[in-house]
Amino acid sequence: MRGLILSGGRGTRLRPLTYTGAKQLVPVANKPILWYGIEAMVASGIRDIGIVISPETGDQVKQLTGDGTRFGAQISYILQAEPLGLAHAVRTARPFLGDEAFAMYLGDNLIQTGLEQLISRFEVSQPDALILLKRVPNPTAFGVAELDATGQVRRLVEKPKEPPSDLALVGVYLFSAFIHKAIDAIAPSARGELEITDAIQSLIASGQRVESLELAGWWLDTGKKDDLLEANRIILDEQVICTQSGEVDSESKISGRVCIGSGSKIIRSTIRGPVIIGTNCSVEDTYIGPYTSIGDRVILKKVDIDHSVVLEGANVSEAGRVVDSLIGQRAVVRSHQGVPVAHRFMLGDDSVVEL
Repeated sequence: MRGLILSGGRGTRLRPLTYTGAKQLVPVANKPILWYGIEAMVASGIRDIGIVISPETGDQVKQLTGDGTRFGAQISYILQAEPLGLAHAVRTARPFLGDEAFAMYLGDNLIQTGLEQLISRFEVSQPDALILLKRVPNPTAFGVAELDATGQVRRLVEKPKEPPSDLALVGVYLFSAFIHKAIDAIAPSARGELEITDAIQSLIASGQRVESLELAGWWLDTGKKDDLLEANRIILDEQVICTQSGEVDSESKISGRVCIGSGSKIIRSTIRGPVIIGTNCSVEDTYIGPYTSIGDRVILKKVDIDHSVVLEGANVSEAGRVVDSLIGQRAVVRSHQGVPVAHRFMLGDDSVVEL
């Protein structure tokens, strides 16, 4: 079985951050979101992985992720010239996929469970499609499945105004090679895209077997700032194993699970975990609260920050209280006059904010 991870698109929901980078490379707990999907595939035994990339951000994805050696996999990159839908991405990847069954993973999604159970079910049952479902409070924002009395998939609807159920399609799918014929049989939707829901519906209409598995654990679509911050909170809570290799002076106080990277210096500061701090950071006269991720080479001085993600090379100094924020690479936030009370930011790379 091969793996296909989608890392294209324009990431409009995470702008301005994604004007300068791929949304799948935004870090959660200091690791690109994309890498969680790669690691999940490798852990399930999939070693041959294709990553669909866009012209705008594909080079960044290639440069950061490499050929797959670091993951114990072989990675091929597949250029999707236009973001014309998930089914279009599969069509673009057909030369890579050939006639093999494959697992498809949306590169900005995270799930609590691995892929092992899904793949095992697929191999035993051998349907033409196996979809993962999760009950959600807002099904109008997703592709939604309607099941019959026996639990078989009856139909799928993309972002319906009147949802037939609260079962949303999670961004993880398993397909046989028959999906290619189904994609060839569909037309673009009203928004001009080849929808994977339409392709799966075509499988159902032609009498092919489509099965579903309801996800018990959490599922996170990190396409928006608040979703990404929530993913950061959960990963810090559940998956990060912390070490402290940086320097902490005698006047600083560290409590809870706090990871401090090599070369980082903590001076007269208080840190309450879970928190992760990258390498070669400078943290001085600062409070860092729970669920905060600090990238490499970040400078924090005289700031109170929590529940935030600060990317590589940012500088936040004398900025008062910063909460629920996503601050891009090399962004600068500094006090101009006086001391502000509290702020929430979503800043793109290389931004400068004076307060």
